Amino acid sequence: MLCNGTSDRMLDALAKSVLEATKKDYKKKSRVEGKSQEGWLVMDFGDVVVHLFSPDQREHYDLEELWSDGKVLLKVQ
Repeated sequence: MLCNGTSDRMLDALAKSVLEATKKDYKKKSRVEGKSQEGWLVMDFGDVVVHLFSPDQREHYDLEELWSDGKVLLKVQ
């Protein structure tokens, strides 16, 4: 999963929300790597990996291009 956050505070809030929801609903724990101040957080849940980016980091790493042959499961705008 790839997601943008437009500020450090938003990236932290997104990470917290994902962690709380997956722990509550799926009993899954994750380790978070990266820092919101650096513009990229990675959360690994085993079957699912969540990337939270600042807009400039998302554009720079362009993971959508890397995974362009992959199947899109959900797209939210």
